[in-house]
Amino acid sequence: MNEIVGSHDLLLVTLDTLRYDVAAELAAAGRIPNLARHLPDGRWERRHAPGSFTYASHQAIFAGFLPTPATPGPHPRLFAARFAGSETTTDGTFVYDTPDLVSGLAEEGYRTACVGGVGFFNGQGPLGSVLPGLFEESHWEPAFGVASPTSFESQVTRAEEIVAGLPAEQRLFLFVNVAALHQPNWFHLPGATRESGDTRASHAAALVHVDRHIGRLFAAMSSRRPCFAIVCSDHGTAYGEDGFTGHRLGHESVWTVPYAQFLLDGPDRAEIA
Repeated sequence: MNEIVGSHDLLLVTLDTLRYDVAAELAAAGRIPNLARHLPDGRWERRHAPGSFTYASHQAIFAGFLPTPATPGPHPRLFAARFAGSETTTDGTFVYDTPDLVSGLAEEGYRTACVGGVGFFNGQGPLGSVLPGLFEESHWEPAFGVASPTSFESQVTRAEEIVAGLPAEQRLFLFVNVAALHQPNWFHLPGATRESGDTRASHAAALVHVDRHIGRLFAAMSSRRPCFAIVCSDHGTAYGEDGFTGHRLGHESVWTVPYAQFLLDGPDRAEIA
């Protein structure tokens, strides 16, 4: 990461509440082609979430604790605050001397921007202001939230505006919290009604919907220079498995999440191709 930070723009996308099994099934079935083309062999990496709900998980992620590979470790981290005795900080880790990754990147000259989705990013009240308050600029409006069937399209449009408004030389760290997967998601499943409620199938339909539009986000973030991207879930959610529904609980459907990291070529590389 020490070769990436300073030379690339950075993109972190959390597909809020996305389950690993649903993400893996859709990739294997060819239903999320825009995401799958960036996954090694077209497959998500299976990882363990750092928290069981949005606030806890993002506090960890912004401290450099991304979802952990679902295999015995220790696993080297991409980002870490400097502290003695860390077993997961290696020569390849970008180490910062601030309390969180966001401010660490700001000290390296990055413009830090947040496009929020679920309620913990809405800036409405003290609790909803903690996470977006880490960034130099944060954006949220009802059109980005869980109740909007077109939330992700609106978020991508705002991201495009952020990129377009920056000087060419300004490095950018953009964070997008995608609300579309979160309940309610029934409106993404053709033929479903409010009375049908949210289901595993509507959760899957929401990811298909996100995939249709995420190419615009990738294009915007690689329009000025190469971009290092992380796309993952912060936690999963249960739809009746073993009697559990929702998240903020210790079930396999909650703790196991999809993860991917990849490079997006900049405009010079795209012209050569």
